[in-house]
Amino acid sequence: MLITFEGIDGAGKSTQITKLVSVMASKGIDVLTLREPGGTVTAEKIRMILLENSHNVSPIGELLLFSASRAELLQEVIIPALAAGKTVILDRFFDSTTAYQGYGRGIDLALLQSIIAISTCGIVPDITFYLDIQPEDALRRKFAKTSIPLDFEGDELDRMERSGIDFYRKVYAGYLTLIQQHPDRFITLNALETVETIHQHISTSLSERGAW
Repeated sequence: MLITFEGIDGAGKSTQITKLVSVMASKGIDVLTLREPGGTVTAEKIRMILLENSHNVSPIGELLLFSASRAELLQEVIIPALAAGKTVILDRFFDSTTAYQGYGRGIDLALLQSIIAISTCGIVPDITFYLDIQPEDALRRKFAKTSIPLDFEGDELDRMERSGIDFYRKVYAGYLTLIQQHPDRFITLNALETVETIHQHISTSLSERGAW
């Protein structure tokens, strides 16, 4: 089973993934957790390029770098893990590309989907958990952890974070469109609920789908 988590930075994906992995491990489920971009030596190097705020990367260049990282991760790690019967939990997948590079950066969606099709090798998540939170709340929550003001300036921010609030609003709208297009795959969670409440929703959804 391939489980993906999506949402704007600061939505709480990492916290929920950690709790879910703990539960699965206690049930004896062979689970592998990964993040995008990253997960292989090559993909981690691409991640550094994408997030380093001193680099200027064009929208198309950004799309291709994310896609190259994904292709490496899928072929080296995810596909073999799924073939071996493992449950893979992935922090971001191609939905992030559609939301961020498609709706956020304005890349033509037909072109974007063709590139996604190549990089994913036809792999689609069994279930996608989307943590829903307004961009202002998500970024305020994330910046509060590092005492960074919500002004999208400063060397402390990575390249994506410095894109500005209008960019994140477009990303948010993109996610809502994706949820409407794929209602059977997406489970929407209110990211402002308590950590435990969100976790219970996730556990219930997975149990209903036969994850354990």
